[in-house]
Amino acid sequence: MPNWGGGNRCGACQGLVYHAEEVQCDGKSFHKCCFLCMVCRKGLDSNNVAIHDTEIYCKSCYGKKYGPKGYGYGQGAGTLNMDRGERLGIKPEQTHTHRPTTNPNPSKFAQKFGGSEKCARCGESVYAAEKIVGAGKPWHKNCFRCAKCGKSLESTTQTEKDGEIYCKACYAKNFGPKGFGYGQGAGALVHAQ
Repeated sequence: MPNWGGGNRCGACQGLVYHAEEVQCDGKSFHKCCFLCMVCRKGLDSNNVAIHDTEIYCKSCYGKKYGPKGYGYGQGAGTLNMDRGERLGIKPEQTHTHRPTTNPNPSKFAQKFGGSEKCARCGESVYAAEKIVGAGKPWHKNCFRCAKCGKSLESTTQTEKDGEIYCKACYAKNFGPKGFGYGQGAGALVHAQ
């Protein structure tokens, strides 16, 4: 029997697709009402469709089912999403549990991101975003202060003695040359004992 006015078969329901209701994707025809995500049943269009073998998905469900897994992979820039689509019926792949290392010599990656380096002043972990290096040691920004007067320091204003950091004035006062003629500024004649 001839196929009068009919068209291709729908990739979802296998019914005849007439030209007026046809949506084409990946060489297949669909009814407009059948062009839905296989998981969440959201209506699709050319901007949000993702194809895997013979199945069609919205980009969100496709990413949850077939995209990269783990911390930091989300829906767009700046998102941290751990939703793997279990509520939508997507079966999660077997995950490996994290076992902390007991290695006393951690990698540079662990030192940079894991906070394994300790602040020379307070002894707490120093993370990359808050780390200042002075006297060859890591410091928190808030701990990077003169050991005598507590003044906040910068790399150009700090001096070091025996692993401790000082402002230039305190260093000069405590460790600088002593005697007649050595003082705080020009013209100072102070005798220090």
